[in-house]
Amino acid sequence: MSYRAEQDLLGEKKIPADAYWGIHTARARENFPITGVTIAAYPHLITALAAVKEAAARANAELGLLAPDVAEAIVAACADIRSGALHDHFIVDVMQGGAGTSTNMNANEVIANRALERLGHDKGDYARVHPNEHVNLGQSTNDAYPSAVRLATIGALRELSEAMAVLRTEYRNKATEFADMLKMGRTQLQDAVPMTLGQEFGTYAVMLGEDRQRLDEAATLLHEINLGATAIGTGLNAAPGYAEAACRHLREITGVPVQTSVDLVEATQDCGAFVHLSGVLKRIAVKLSKGCNDLRLLASGPRAGLNEINLPPVQAGSSIMPGKINPVIPEVVNQIAFRVIGNDLTVTMAAEAGQLQLNAFEPVILHSIGESITQLRSGCLVLARRCIAGITANPEVMRGYVDNSIGLVTALNPAIGYYAATRIAKEALASGRGVAELVLEQGLLPPDELERLLRPESVAHPRMIPAD
Repeated sequence: MSYRAEQDLLGEKKIPADAYWGIHTARARENFPITGVTIAAYPHLITALAAVKEAAARANAELGLLAPDVAEAIVAACADIRSGALHDHFIVDVMQGGAGTSTNMNANEVIANRALERLGHDKGDYARVHPNEHVNLGQSTNDAYPSAVRLATIGALRELSEAMAVLRTEYRNKATEFADMLKMGRTQLQDAVPMTLGQEFGTYAVMLGEDRQRLDEAATLLHEINLGATAIGTGLNAAPGYAEAACRHLREITGVPVQTSVDLVEATQDCGAFVHLSGVLKRIAVKLSKGCNDLRLLASGPRAGLNEINLPPVQAGSSIMPGKINPVIPEVVNQIAFRVIGNDLTVTMAAEAGQLQLNAFEPVILHSIGESITQLRSGCLVLARRCIAGITANPEVMRGYVDNSIGLVTALNPAIGYYAATRIAKEALASGRGVAELVLEQGLLPPDELERLLRPESVAHPRMIPAD
């Protein structure tokens, strides 16, 4: 393997000749062998970094601070990266000290060397295009990196929202399919009053719709960026007009309506938008997990559990018990939720730990939120396609529970009166006989009236699920 020599303030280091990254990236790789997950695992971040650097180059060229050929080469290099090229050269670990400086330098070096290549020069010939002097012109890690993180998160949230819509559709489909299937509702795991299975599944669709709205609201808070703030928000070393020009170009490049913060000092140190977003992600995770708990209960058995629904069998459930099928898809979504809840605590502590004019812990915020979004997206799609879409119901089992439940008497209370209903409930519990059977036997209601009162539309009062 051939090498080139690069220098920094610590001395000289050999870099593989074909590497687009340089000495700063090499030192970061040595310093942070932490997770084994590189920033390339978050493609939204890489494309966002390239978009930020492209916007900066355009702004600096517009202000006459970059030679046209250098600016054009940097812009073209960034466009290459945004189209998917060179992502494997973003090699620093996602967990790193330095407030994201290693990530920023990795981007600067890859872009500089790609620009040099486009201009017909050798990699490492930084006199022509320099990672700091040219690619990082008018910037600091402290404004370029947070701006890229926000853009990356917006892109990832869009994909999560789409996955949630897929899951919501599957729940809505099941709500329609099961609309007339009567079952017992339960509170505190005890018989309550009748409802329909369609209502039960429709509830999950409604919750997902509400959570998508909260997610969209949280995403809007990320549209405020601090590009142009440089080190601490004062804009030192950024030319007059640079912040406005860079933000305008970033909007044009990404199509995201980003805006420059009205107070760049505040924006450079504040991570409140990420704390809020993380809380929304936790909310989604909690409700997804609760729904999966319900699915596991409803499908429990098949002979010694509730057995009201059947989850699609996707794999054998045991290495020792033949024929056993486990609810593995809901279980994996439960575990995703546990992870997201833990990530929320990490984000909270990282945001709280910021000091004075900068929060140095945005790398772990990025990693935690990025992991939460990625896993929630995958979980929604797997749950929708590998579980919800294939669920079937056992209406005879559900109807049997209704007919034998003491809770059924609540539906008859207006017709037979509280005293008679109480007496029937007590007798049914003591004898093990059904409520409907006793009501007919004692002549409290004629058969046709009892049948009318126990129809799904009478006892459950199904409500419509809001349309998209």
